Amino acid sequence: MVAKNVKVWMWVYNGKVIKAISCPEDGTFTIYDEHDNILIKRTGLTLAQIKKIEVTLSASGIKRMDGHREPFTYL
Repeated sequence: MVAKNVKVWMWVYNGKVIKAISCPEDGTFTIYDEHDNILIKRTGLTLAQIKKIEVTLSASGIKRMDGHREPFTYL
């Protein structure tokens, strides 16, 4: 099995933990609630679309689980 370039983001919204997982290799972006129910799932995204979502999350102050920080850019 080959490890994929999966990025996990977590934040608290209205007292609930929200988790987002992006996988540029598959072109998927999924958002889960605190019980791992899927809230939003998008497939068929391009690398540029996923990167834009990730930069938006980072600009909003949401942290990646590995502690990586995206450089701040104006959208």
